[in-house]
Amino acid sequence: MKAKHSSWNRLRRSLTCSTSWSQFSPVVQLNVGGHLFSSTLNTLRSHPDSKLAEMFNGQNKPRTDAQGRFFIDRDGSHFGALLEFMRSETVPTENIHEVHREALYYNITALIKRLEETPQLFGELVGRQQFLSRVPHYKENIEVLIRIARAEAVAARRSTIMICVLPSKDDVGCYDDAISSLEADKESVVTFGPWTASPSARDLLDCVKMDIESRGYRVEIQPHVMERSFMSRNYDYFYRLTFSWW
Repeated sequence: MKAKHSSWNRLRRSLTCSTSWSQFSPVVQLNVGGHLFSSTLNTLRSHPDSKLAEMFNGQNKPRTDAQGRFFIDRDGSHFGALLEFMRSETVPTENIHEVHREALYYNITALIKRLEETPQLFGELVGRQQFLSRVPHYKENIEVLIRIARAEAVAARRSTIMICVLPSKDDVGCYDDAISSLEADKESVVTFGPWTASPSARDLLDCVKMDIESRGYRVEIQPHVMERSFMSRNYDYFYRLTFSWW
């Protein structure tokens, strides 16, 4: 009997807590990583599958700061753009990549779709990323390049790594001859390709430079000029990737 009474008390406390947190004020004060916002409950619930709708659905107990504002522990620099979309469906025209990242985090699917239709993201997602998905081990190779460069940075101003780019299967067939003609350390050559898409070797190198520089590094890519021999074929598969540290 005592156990049944205890269980009933726990259930009653749970129901009371749930009821109290379902009674949100129509106007909600938010603290998003130190950035303060005011919005309505209807706006925050306007996209039912989003994290914000889940936070204010009356089922959960959101955290609050010392002043009683509901607290979200995330950088709020671009949160205003999300609120503006939820209020009026206005798509931002600035900081598209940053707002897209926040829309993904809060799972505001309508905004995600609208942003991905903008020129800034359409070209990246439909063009560049689709191309890179057809380049074998592209992301892994980027990590290898950074790792090698950092290992060679000790007491040096620059680190230089050799890249081999083989766009087609025919180029792959020439790889052994090409690598044997290379004077540099063959073990440290990082190879990209082949791929089944129209972009060229130069396009691939532009992507490599873009993705490494997006990590905060300064890099340059130059063709590796090999010594010409009367009897040997000259291969243009090799490039020198240089990281500058200072």
